[in-house]
Amino acid sequence: MNRAKHIAIVMDGNGRWAELQGKKRVKGHEAGAKVVKKVTTYCANHEDIERLTLYAFSTENWKRPRLEVEFLMKLLEKYLRNELPTYLENNIRFEPIGDIRAFSKSLQRTIKDVKEKTAHCDGLVQSLALNYGAHDEILRAINKIKTSSENITEAMLSNALDCKHNVDLLIRTGGDHRLSNFLLWQSAYAELFFCDTLWPDFETKDLEQIIKKFTKIERRFGGLK
Repeated sequence: MNRAKHIAIVMDGNGRWAELQGKKRVKGHEAGAKVVKKVTTYCANHEDIERLTLYAFSTENWKRPRLEVEFLMKLLEKYLRNELPTYLENNIRFEPIGDIRAFSKSLQRTIKDVKEKTAHCDGLVQSLALNYGAHDEILRAINKIKTSSENITEAMLSNALDCKHNVDLLIRTGGDHRLSNFLLWQSAYAELFFCDTLWPDFETKDLEQIIKKFTKIERRFGGLK
């Protein structure tokens, strides 16, 4: 039986969820943040899950309307400050991935503060992908190691990435069937699940059903088992 030790989720559908209800897109992001808390807490109490990586803000998301981007930055900072007690109560270590240098000094401090204050936690590791894109991650990794006189190996590159752990199960909500530049290296042999449910409507029972299906899949990793 497979163990979903590392789950990655593309949390898609916040804006559409709000628009379908006649609300501003930002209301969808607020609702989505509540689902992040529920899913993270569920994973922290699941015996098989060790890592949860959530696509929170991509390198391409800067193209969105300025007011929406500004709201997302404020929402992220508020979320991290408010959820610090949840991290600590559930023994969750926060490890962001991505290039946070593009964020405001205040947001950078908050990200680093939550990371430091949860560093001792040894339960679930929750990673938020922040200003993250797999192409950018791989390029930054190559630039870290290109001065080496040795030939670059798979192990060297993997170790230089923001996320050094292979994904077992990758889920995308919202109905689209694409990876959108998310954990491309780490998801080489991940099992992919796409669901039509918009992220604010995604529930822990949905995740539980997906995990159950995942456990029964025959994973061959390119071989014949």
